[in-house]
Amino acid sequence: MTTIPSFTLNDGNQMPAFGFGTFQIPADGSTKAAVATALRLGYRHIDTAAAYFNEREVGQAIAESGIPRDQIWVTSKLWLQDYGFEAARTGIDTSLQKLGLDYIDLYLLHQPYGDVPGAWRALEAGQQAGKIRSIGISNVTPRLWAKFVPDFDVRPAVNQVEFNPYFQQQPLRALMASTQTVLEAWAPLGQGNPELFQEPVIQALATKYKKDAGQIILRFEYQSDVVVFPKSVHEARIASNQNIFDFALTDDEMATMQALDKGHGRHDPDAPGVAKRLLGAFDVHADQ
Repeated sequence: MTTIPSFTLNDGNQMPAFGFGTFQIPADGSTKAAVATALRLGYRHIDTAAAYFNEREVGQAIAESGIPRDQIWVTSKLWLQDYGFEAARTGIDTSLQKLGLDYIDLYLLHQPYGDVPGAWRALEAGQQAGKIRSIGISNVTPRLWAKFVPDFDVRPAVNQVEFNPYFQQQPLRALMASTQTVLEAWAPLGQGNPELFQEPVIQALATKYKKDAGQIILRFEYQSDVVVFPKSVHEARIASNQNIFDFALTDDEMATMQALDKGHGRHDPDAPGVAKRLLGAFDVHADQ
């Protein structure tokens, strides 16, 4: 079974550097089955969110796994609908109840709009109360970082943003270095972008190391000190995604991968209208 290394967060907690994502896996038994498979194959880091509507199935898979709770890192996220201090405190408790857990290892503000300061104070209070071990943010750009983070009492342990070889977030990473905030990648495989997978440098490295293109990309990200959690519902892919710790890219190979950076991604959190669109996207209280 693969041994997954960890990164040390700025609060001292050890977070597995590789995990399993559950975005867009339905709560029709599919999430429970996929998480159960991932745990059986050695994954010990599961990422979910209130807005994924599958926290309950993630919790069921964890409960039935037989794995001690302190060996599994669980991340969830607060949705915009529950921003503001009191609403966020309730949102944290709702996530705990759905997951069936006494604490969440990492809890993030899913989007950086609305009453971010109030929501962040609730995360800080939840951490002080032992309900959350580490707290962080998501989709925070350099502009949004400057707007909010300097006023936080507790530095974010993590910022979960779009990251892959085509979008390496260099200006943001320079800011995050000042607070030792770890970058977590959503869409680490570029959401399956065929152009990315067919890049000649990636194909050449795949041939050299007898790996597939996805494994080369994930290895590059791990060596870039980025936490990744690719998603799949297929057992073979869940197994192969984590087989990236038996080889290492050279410094020159890392440089050729870094040269693929286009400096932008598919999602722009700074774009006009994004906050309004996301706030009206869905109702996270619909199943309560």
